[in-house]
Amino acid sequence: MTTTGPRQTRERSAPPPGADSAAKESTAALLRPYYPGFAAVVTLQVIGALAGLMPLLAVVELGRTLLAPGPADAGHVRIIVIEGAAGLCLRLLFTAASSGLGHVLDGRVQLTLRRRLAARLGRVPIGWFSRRRTGELAKVVGDDVSAVHPFIAHTPGELVSAFVVPLASLVYLFTVDWRLTLITLIPVVLAVALVPLMMTPARLREQEEFDAAMGRISSSVVEFVQGIAVVKAFGASGRAHRRFLTAVDDFVGSFFGMVRGLAGVAAGMQVVLSPPFVLLVVLIGGTTLITTGGMTPADLLPFLLLGLGLTAPVAALGHGFDDVQAARRAVGRIREVLAVRPLPEPAHPAVPRGNRVELRGVRFGYEADHEVLRGVDLVLEPGTTTAIVGPSGSGKSTLVQLLPRYFDPTHGSVTLGGVDLRELGSRELYRMVSFVFQDVRLLRASVADNIALAVPHADLDDVVRAARLANIHDRILELPRGYRSVIGEDAGLSGGEAQRIALARALLADAPVLVLDEATAFADPQTEQAVRRALATLEGDRTVLVIAHRLETIADADTVVMLDGGLIVEQGIPAELLARPGKFATFWQSRRTTEDDRATTLADVPQGDELR
Repeated sequence: MTTTGPRQTRERSAPPPGADSAAKESTAALLRPYYPGFAAVVTLQVIGALAGLMPLLAVVELGRTLLAPGPADAGHVRIIVIEGAAGLCLRLLFTAASSGLGHVLDGRVQLTLRRRLAARLGRVPIGWFSRRRTGELAKVVGDDVSAVHPFIAHTPGELVSAFVVPLASLVYLFTVDWRLTLITLIPVVLAVALVPLMMTPARLREQEEFDAAMGRISSSVVEFVQGIAVVKAFGASGRAHRRFLTAVDDFVGSFFGMVRGLAGVAAGMQVVLSPPFVLLVVLIGGTTLITTGGMTPADLLPFLLLGLGLTAPVAALGHGFDDVQAARRAVGRIREVLAVRPLPEPAHPAVPRGNRVELRGVRFGYEADHEVLRGVDLVLEPGTTTAIVGPSGSGKSTLVQLLPRYFDPTHGSVTLGGVDLRELGSRELYRMVSFVFQDVRLLRASVADNIALAVPHADLDDVVRAARLANIHDRILELPRGYRSVIGEDAGLSGGEAQRIALARALLADAPVLVLDEATAFADPQTEQAVRRALATLEGDRTVLVIAHRLETIADADTVVMLDGGLIVEQGIPAELLARPGKFATFWQSRRTTEDDRATTLADVPQGDELR
């Protein structure tokens, strides 16, 4: 079908796969719905922090009362003690309320972030996942969301308390003696001078390298565990273990590099903010003023009690710096996932007329400067099987992944029943197209549920019928609970058996278009022959597209398409292509030579229409 002008314009300007449709959502935008909650947390913390000053001021007033000449007023002393105790109770009440609300808010933020990540990951092109490490995505959804916890639940309240209390204390101390107040601020000035040394570009790079090294450890662990069977089967556990150890060594190097860069600064900050150093500065300054007659001994008491709190803001910055930076980097990675361009859904989905598939001028590349498909024109007629062959890297898998819309072409169009796939809703698309790829993923659910994934209300008879067609029924009956056996618990399946479960799932879906990426690659020859017979007996005008590596699959196809360098170099009936010299004939000969014990020989291959 001819594409319209507007659609062609859109195709030419389409961004590369995974490109952001807009600037990444800012951290403020992510947290904006929770601003009222943050305001409540801060307000409660401010009240609690100010109330916490009351016991200290009560001690100061009590000291002045007891040190004053003459007998102390018992009633006044009692009032001071009650006020101090009341302040302590108010502090406990309001800080507990602030902390509790902060943790509730943190739970809501984490839940929202995980829901948004799940929703976005459910809408991005499926092919986007194939270009991401499983461990990295697991870290974003798990560790990175959890890393936001200190920033949400603790940092706002702690920072407010750390700044409000010293500010109020500073105002009070200035009313007592402005000279000793300035002297008391000396440790704060020294500590503030050290803070920029913790935020240099070199320190930030070290922390980013630390995070990256941690991500590599997560990825290596996930990949090692997921591939342990294959790794052990091929005797490569030593190499896989060495890759993990290399990731650990990188992490250790990054950690020590970060520690070395921060050790001197952190030690200096701890010294100038330590209570002994602050008390020493206050005592030296206060003693000097007292001996010169500049202040009374009773006035030194508030500086000894409140002076220690003046260093709290810098201490809070120092201790909270790592948490804040870790949260900032985690939110950055979360924003990157949330900014991935989702698979566009049409506002008014079209309805295909039939199941004729057509690719027109299809061009596609994973990177903007390198095209994998460089202008493919192909028609798949209903009731036919088309085999895609070609050398490694020719674009076979990329081409078949366009039909279930793993990616959208950057140029050209893929139509089904005369409708561009981009004009189909996802539900309608996956009702029309089912697929089985070589890398099978089964859910941790019963075998029956895995087969009925696309048809959740299918009865057991339909599930069994599909399993029989996929030649997996007898193996399922051997499992401890048959079709009720759970994958990963009491149902251990080989790679070939997992492929046949996936094939049964696709057959049960009964979609008019079936895409197979060497779906019997792990099957034995007898099983593959049974599956091919099952596919040959399917009723209707199903359109089948299959990547073929085995000669039997090629021989059964109605049409063979030879890809090379992202272009169709030959196309036609297998026997006709084989009869003339060309790339397909060379390919066939090389495959027969390397798979002579499994492939059909030329002498056994019928000619003409009999080949099909």
